[in-house]
Amino acid sequence: MIPEKADQKANRKKRGSLGGRPVSHDATLYKDRNTVERSINKIKEWRGLATRYDKTPESYAAGLHLRGSILWLRSLPTP
Repeated sequence: MIPEKADQKANRKKRGSLGGRPVSHDATLYKDRNTVERSINKIKEWRGLATRYDKTPESYAAGLHLRGSILWLRSLPTP
């Protein structure tokens, strides 16, 4: 049974999810987390790392180091 609009509003009010204060957040922590997540996504763009084609821990770690080196070299300014 699908509740009617009036029932939905009453249910939300009963649960306390109708308005209220927004959740506060630490801007510095959010900025750092965003940086880490974007870096991880750049690493995962390399298909071998995203799908774990390298089965041994040593070859996976080598791939991480190689991808990190490539990203670092690309971030350097060109002369």
